[in-house]
Amino acid sequence: MRVKLSYVLAAGLAAGIGFWMYTGTVVIGGVGDGENAAPTPALRVSQATSAPFRVQVQELVAQDRRAVLEVRGRTEAEAKVAVRTVTTDTVVERPAREGSRVSAGDILCVLDRGTREASVLEAKAVLAQAKLDHDAATQLNSKGFTAENRVAAVLAQRDAARARLKEAELELQRTVIKSPIDGVIESPMAEVGAHLENGDICATVIDSDPMIAIGQVSELEISHVSEGMPATVKLVTGESLDGKVRYISPSANPDTKTFRIEIELPNADGRARDGVTALTMLSLPAEKAHLISPAILTLNDAGQVGIRGVDENNKTVFYPVKVLGGDQDGMWIGGLPDKVTAITVGQEYVSDGQIVEPVLQTAEVSK
Repeated sequence: MRVKLSYVLAAGLAAGIGFWMYTGTVVIGGVGDGENAAPTPALRVSQATSAPFRVQVQELVAQDRRAVLEVRGRTEAEAKVAVRTVTTDTVVERPAREGSRVSAGDILCVLDRGTREASVLEAKAVLAQAKLDHDAATQLNSKGFTAENRVAAVLAQRDAARARLKEAELELQRTVIKSPIDGVIESPMAEVGAHLENGDICATVIDSDPMIAIGQVSELEISHVSEGMPATVKLVTGESLDGKVRYISPSANPDTKTFRIEIELPNADGRARDGVTALTMLSLPAEKAHLISPAILTLNDAGQVGIRGVDENNKTVFYPVKVLGGDQDGMWIGGLPDKVTAITVGQEYVSDGQIVEPVLQTAEVSK
């Protein structure tokens, strides 16, 4: 029976491979005796651990940083007084108008005097009579014609008459309501013909010079603020005013743990208005800090935020830092030595105290 040619070829190929394997060098998984043969996995690990891990580093030098503390709040007038009547009657005159500027002592409202003027005249007459009685009793007593108790009685009557006159004059004065401060009259005012009861408002006067910008500062930042510190206040209406810190609350708000501060702003032209949203900027004293890229921040095993650096012996060191703030060029941190060699690439792959091979970051890499 004829044997197929394909079977003969397959048998010959198998025999040739077997003979080559018997006489040649066998390579399994890339391992062999050749000069260029790949090392075993154990050998590769040994070679890797014997060479220091390469990290990229950058020299950081402390700079003077002048931070700005921003405090959001609102404006508040120096004084806002609701001028109330302390008597009862009808408004018969109103010399002032809403929006007008008044000085302390200017008349705001005049009430109907009624019988108050007559009461004053009557009290004056009673006092005059009491004075005559007292003078007569005094003269008689000096001549021995009247007793001492008579003199004391008419003296008491004179003093009572004087008190009634003072009360009547005061009641008459209450019909003229005056502004207690300099300022601008806020709308609304009492209209002519309106009947005011004791305690009703005739007008509200606002003193807006100086204007006060108030805000709340956290307990972590209040130590940086001091009385007399210069400040710039920007209002949401577009105005910008310069002033100074005039008040710092001695105690914190128990709910928010913040301290109230007040900034005094000269406002003679009335540009700043009461109750406007304000941003106060306080320039803090200069301090040494480092400007870094946020990407080099890392955590140690204890969860502290910091950076890893390299010491003079090429050992890695972890530096805890305090984040001070950021700007468009990077992040400001504190707590580092003035000069430090920081790891910028590879900090997550090394541990503290490990020997590394630092490679200085070039200008091209840092851009």
